[in-house]
Formats: sequence, structure tokens, C-alpha cells
Amino acid sequence: MRRRTEPVVSLELGTSHVRAFVAEPGEHGTLALLGMGECESAGIRKGELVHFESVAKCVQQAVEQAEERADVTIAEVHLALSGSHIEGQHNTGTVAVEGAIDEDDLERARAAARDIALPPDHEVLHHVMGRCLVDGALCTSPIDMVGRSLSQNVLVVHGLRSRMINLAKAVKSLNLGIRGMAFSGMCAAMATLTPEQRHEDGALLVDLGAGTTDWIVWTAEGAAAAGAIGVGGDHVTNDISHAFHVPTALAERIKIEHGDALLHPIFRTRRLTVQESGLGKSARSIRLYDLHNVMSLRMEETLGLIRARLDRLQLLARLKGGVVLTGGGAHMENILQLAENVFGLPCAIGEPHGIDGLSKRLARPEYATGLGALLYADKTEREQAARAGGFWRKLGRWIGW
Repeated sequence: MRRRTEPVVSLELGTSHVRAFVAEPGEHGTLALLGMGECESAGIRKGELVHFESVAKCVQQAVEQAEERADVTIAEVHLALSGSHIEGQHNTGTVAVEGAIDEDDLERARAAARDIALPPDHEVLHHVMGRCLVDGALCTSPIDMVGRSLSQNVLVVHGLRSRMINLAKAVKSLNLGIRGMAFSGMCAAMATLTPEQRHEDGALLVDLGAGTTDWIVWTAEGAAAAGAIGVGGDHVTNDISHAFHVPTALAERIKIEHGDALLHPIFRTRRLTVQESGLGKSARSIRLYDLHNVMSLRMEETLGLIRARLDRLQLLARLKGGVVLTGGGAHMENILQLAENVFGLPCAIGEPHGIDGLSKRLARPEYATGLGALLYADKTEREQAARAGGFWRKLGRWIGW
């Protein structure tokens, strides 16, 4: 028998995997995981669609598997997506107030914060509201406070309209409705960062995916910066393939089984014997130190790009909660130590939490995005954050919904 409660469904469109998660909302703001489905991605590169039919097939396989395991019929999904076209822009809206601040004043400040100029081909994914300031002083809630000015902090996360529409069309071709889209980095943060990290201490979330590296920063004032780099674990694999002239599949296996993000003098004289598949292929050896050097250089460069952005924004000193790593790349040997060297901050692996029924197998960093998308979707549903206007109505017209 199908459950009567309408499930919350997230669909993660990743470079390495497409995953569908199904959860049942509870009466007291809880979520209980019912099931999930996944398949290896095809047709997605660097988080972006490159082959329509392949993506649609992957989505269908993941959704059907999730339906069977959760014993539900899926009609609508919330998409979690990435891509180097996604970026975050911080803004502060300030309005004059008289007497005690009310809801109308707060809405005026929020409207002023949302009023920023975007590239003409971009659309907003999120308005992440942060804390307010009354006469320049931070406050948790400005309602009923007295002041002369009210300021609202916001992080506007936006992306290229055409890239988002193409992914939406692949999902819609399966007669699935789309209730919303969310930035993968935001979702991973929802699943792993603590309330203290997001609201008090500040923290950096880095999602190390196969095709992209997503990141988002929280400070005591709220979400402060976000972005996506079109470099991920697949690039490490390609570096190994080119450096040692081995096929991509073998390079991936070498990375997983023998890789390291740091260099160790002990491996200068140690060698790894590799055997390519196929008749007539002879075994050969590579020096482990050289393998680790290739991996370390790529990962240090990737994390360094984020570090450089945070330096320009002067945010590092405000991250008392440190750095949290998620995604499949978080399993790389010694990646925490490398990240600590790059950022000069304590680093930890982010394990998803906040959803009932999570097995030990799913409470892993590679599932943070899909599970976090459930939390984000449930939060927006409960808050009745209406996305039916603006972009979503336009999206329906553009692709014939």
C-alpha cells in the first residue's frame, strides 16, 4: 500500500552519479529516509548536461530504483545541481526606519538586499538571508527594535539560465515535475554543518565532486560567499592517465587504491606495479612518490583557488568553525592534512545528519549533497517559500510546462 503522506524527493545530478532520495516528513519538522536509488552518470560533464538522452536515462533508472525501495510513486523532485557557471554574490540592503521596526520594514530591507544586477543570462537559485543590523549593530531579530536604519545581509546564488533549463528539460521529459532547484554546495552544507558553524562561528564547506568542486562560506552574519570550480576528482584521474600513460579506468583504480594527497619521503624508492587489461599488455611500474606528487599538485591547486577567493574577500579570519570537506574526494588519503596546510584552519570530514533512518552506509560524505537537498527542500516547503513566481513561471513558459 502506498503511503498517504506526500514524500519529499531530491534528485542529485552529479558528474559521477545520479541519485534520488525519498523521505517522509514528520509532524514535528523531522524527516525519515524511505529509500534511495542511484546509477553512474552518463551525459553530464563538470556538472553540466552534454547528452540529453543519456541524462534522462540515468534519472529514470535512479528514480525507479528509489520508488521501488521506498514504496512510493514519485511525481515531483527537487534538483541539486552544480557547474562552474554557479556563483554567489553577497549584498546588503539598507532602509530608513522610524520607531519600532515591523514586518513591513523587514520586507523592505530584504527587497533592497535582493535588488542586485545580475548578468542578463543568469537566474537566481537562492536568496540566502543572513542576519540583520539595526543602526549597524547585528541582531538576531529586528522586529520591535527601535532604530533609524535597518540592514539585511543576503547571499544571492545564481547561475546560467540555459544550463539549468537543459537539466530541467531532461528531468521533465520523464513526466516528472520540478518543485525547485538548489546549489549542490548549499545542500551539502545543510546536511553537514552544525547550527553553530552556520550561525555563530562561521565555516567553509568544500564539496569535492568528480567534475566540480563546490564551496560555500558562512560567517556570524550569514552566508557570505559561494561558488563552483570546474575541477574535480576526474581531473586527478586524467592527470594520472596522462602522466603515466595508462588508460582512464586504470588511472581511476590507481588513484583510489594507492593515491595520497601528500608527499612522503618514504615513498621515493617504492614502486607500484600496474597491469593493463587485454592480451599482450605487459606489466610496468611507477614510482609512488611521483603518483602522489601528481595528485597533490592538482588538489593543492584546486583548494588554493578557493583560498585565494577567501583571501580577496577577507573571510578566512572569520571562520572559527574551520573547514568541512564532503563529496567523494573527501575519501582521498590525507586530504584533511592537505586542506589544513592550504587554509591554515582545522578541517574535518562532513558526515550527513539530521535525517532519521540513515544507515551507516549512507552517512558518508559522498551522500551529503543528495541528503542535504532533502533537508533544503523540506525547509523551503515548510516555510512556503514560493518559487512559483519569477523564474519558475518563466521556466515553465520557456520549456512548455
